[in-house]
Amino acid sequence: MKKALLAAGALVALGAVALAVFGFVRYRQGQDVRGSSTEEFVTTEAAPQAPAEPGVFWPTYRFDAERHGVADYPHRPPFTTRWFFRARTLVEFPPAIGYGRLYFTNNYGRLYAVNAKTGKRAWKKDSGRCVASSPAVWEHLVIQTYLAGHPCNRGNQKGIQGLVVARFAGFGQFRWQTRIAPSESSPVVVDAVVYLGDWSGRVYALYARTGKVKWVFRTKGRIKSGVAVSGNRVYVGSYDHHLYALNKNTGRLIWRASAQQRLGKRAQFYATPAAAYGRVYVGGTDGKVYSFGATTGKLRWSHSTGNYVYGSPAVWRRLVLVGSYSRWFYAFDAATGDVRWRFKANGPISGSATVVRGIVYFSTLKERTYGLDARTGRLVWQFPDGKYASVVADPDRMYLVGYHRLYALDER
Repeated sequence: MKKALLAAGALVALGAVALAVFGFVRYRQGQDVRGSSTEEFVTTEAAPQAPAEPGVFWPTYRFDAERHGVADYPHRPPFTTRWFFRARTLVEFPPAIGYGRLYFTNNYGRLYAVNAKTGKRAWKKDSGRCVASSPAVWEHLVIQTYLAGHPCNRGNQKGIQGLVVARFAGFGQFRWQTRIAPSESSPVVVDAVVYLGDWSGRVYALYARTGKVKWVFRTKGRIKSGVAVSGNRVYVGSYDHHLYALNKNTGRLIWRASAQQRLGKRAQFYATPAAAYGRVYVGGTDGKVYSFGATTGKLRWSHSTGNYVYGSPAVWRRLVLVGSYSRWFYAFDAATGDVRWRFKANGPISGSATVVRGIVYFSTLKERTYGLDARTGRLVWQFPDGKYASVVADPDRMYLVGYHRLYALDER
């Protein structure tokens, strides 16, 4: 009996040691990684370019295919409100702008076309489905992804389908639709192909003129983000804890990168990645911002923020600008991940940041929008509305996304 007790005690002690070793290893694996300014880092990044299509000024979520979230339109605060439009319910994602209109969808699936000069509604189309994404505008089409029908949590049931729908920008007439799983992925169009993901874990390339499938790639978790397209590659994060690089033309896997192991649940990637400087930047639900090499997929740096990172980073002048549920907004060095500055907001930050003419804008869940000097983090402007999305712009003015209103802002 005594020997059995001693053996049991030894096993418990060994188990405790093994658990301690495992915990220590996981702790070390989950530590922040400081990056290098020479490994897979290209210092000569091109300045933001105006959209190629005439009359289109903000074609997609995050402005461009690389998802930089940066535009050089000539607007700086302070602002005055020129008009506002009531969307009746939550507008979680920002508009696309083209052909003299703003195109956006409220949470209940009503797609609006609003005159950019006057704020008057040109048309609306009800879908009977929930929406958590921005449309893309391309060659007089408005392309929108949809979740399941109401109530919005029906998407948790098996067999529920989503849609991608293209409408003509002029009067909203139906052009085509493609059935997919429910999707929160804001589409992007590159070389007449639409790229997006869905809750089945699939990444799609669809021909933009017809909606027909060009290729499909499947991950092992839900995809809730948009995809970034840079050069010949498509980058997308999945809820299977991985970031993927795919060949843009074939959908073939080039590399798969992983969130860091840690004590607790590994990161899922909800945020849309941004591709810049030979890197891919993305936030995780483990509270970290990651930088992976765009060519190899190797982890180049990671930095903790204290809570979930749901927003997509804006990448501007070698800074990675992103907010956290911890209420802190960060500017990281794009090469090393060092903190250049940080700003404490009035509430958790869920949405993505946008840079317009050197001012970085973001909103908080306490319904306030901030404008900071992107170089220093100094507060230069704030507005008493906004929750998820922040701002978009065209050459004439800025547009701020409130909780259920859209504001047109002119410089004073």
